Amino acid sequence: MLRFPARHFIGKEDMNIYGELKARGFIYQETDGAAIERKLNTEQVVFYVGFDPTGSSLHVGHLLPVMAMRLLQKAGHVPIVLVGGATAQIGDPSGRSSARNMLSRETVAANAESLRSQLARFITLENGKAHFVNNNDWFKDLRLLDFLRDIGSRFSVNRMLAQESVRQRLENGLSFLEFSYSLLQGYDFYHLNRTLNCTMEMGGQDQWGNMVAGTELIRRMSDEKTEVHCLTIPLLINPATNQKFGKSIGGASVWLDPERTSVFDYYQFWRNCDDSMIADLLRKFALDIPVDEAQALVGSGNINRAKEILAYEATKLAHGRTEAEKAYIQAGMKFGFADPDGKVATTSDIKNVSTSGASVELPSVAISAALFEDEAGLWIAKLIVEAGLAKSTSEARRLIQGNAVSIDDVKITDPSRQFRREELKDSFVLKTGKKNFKRIVIQ
Repeated sequence: MLRFPARHFIGKEDMNIYGELKARGFIYQETDGAAIERKLNTEQVVFYVGFDPTGSSLHVGHLLPVMAMRLLQKAGHVPIVLVGGATAQIGDPSGRSSARNMLSRETVAANAESLRSQLARFITLENGKAHFVNNNDWFKDLRLLDFLRDIGSRFSVNRMLAQESVRQRLENGLSFLEFSYSLLQGYDFYHLNRTLNCTMEMGGQDQWGNMVAGTELIRRMSDEKTEVHCLTIPLLINPATNQKFGKSIGGASVWLDPERTSVFDYYQFWRNCDDSMIADLLRKFALDIPVDEAQALVGSGNINRAKEILAYEATKLAHGRTEAEKAYIQAGMKFGFADPDGKVATTSDIKNVSTSGASVELPSVAISAALFEDEAGLWIAKLIVEAGLAKSTSEARRLIQGNAVSIDDVKITDPSRQFRREELKDSFVLKTGKKNFKRIVIQ
């Protein structure tokens, strides 16, 4: 059996990797905490996390298990990144009030490749340090009668009905298609255990029922007693909105795809997070920052420097150091740097970013001059939506009524205001609050 040191550096004191998972807040439910701690601290564990490619990009809400996976890989464990090319065609009922829209096989396959590229930024896939698998590879040739006889017979319908994700959906209706999802996820774990010696599954707390189904299936189908476990990560709730973490102020998802969320907007999302969350976010999303330093940064008396470091570290992971430096400088030149004299001690390499001679480059969006063809001009609320600073004209009206909108620092207070083409410069800055802005270029 491969063994390696149980001590893993995280700050002033040494702590084992299981202890670090706990200290950073990555553990919610576990099948057997003592057994998991023993295995993680004395063996090289092969574990998996699943992602259904229901879209072409991950968003910030997907990143919690990714960060836990990265942490374990750095400690010497071997992650399996499973992209559900098969399960995405069914849809997981967990945490949903209605069924997902059905996707074509071609769309799911294309999404899977996009997710692989994004996940490779966080997880090292080369040289056997991780496995990237697609469950469509083992489900596509599986015969229905064989699956029902060999796998379906091992599941209790009564047990499945007791799952929280199923009970919540029974009132609104749950199709057999979605009801079968738990069987497929359970089989994933069984297949990975048999082929890659996977002994642990990780996922969000809403996946507990599906994950336990996998551990039970393995035990029932193994000739000898096989030790397998699962561990869930607690949901992260934004206290400002009481919603799952990962939405912008306007309620839109914050994507890893820079075509959907620009690198600057990605940086600003983290920079503008609620003060009460910063210590927790540093622990979870800035893994190069030791646990004790995360707390010290928040207690330094300069919460904005802690938020700058969080935004820089999170952006560096998702988009690379060069892009993180650009976003940091761009935001600092526009709004000011939180710690220009470097008084707050940090191990982050943000302290090495030179800002001398930097010039501000605002995020830009082009709009068509054709929008001004109406004789009355272009409605300010529509302009805000076109700029991507609000999801709807009603939201834009509320921003105006809240005295949050300006053009080139001139406040707009009339939510019915119309602009003719000649009233606006070819390029101007549109703001909806202190830190949400775009340079508008009329073409």
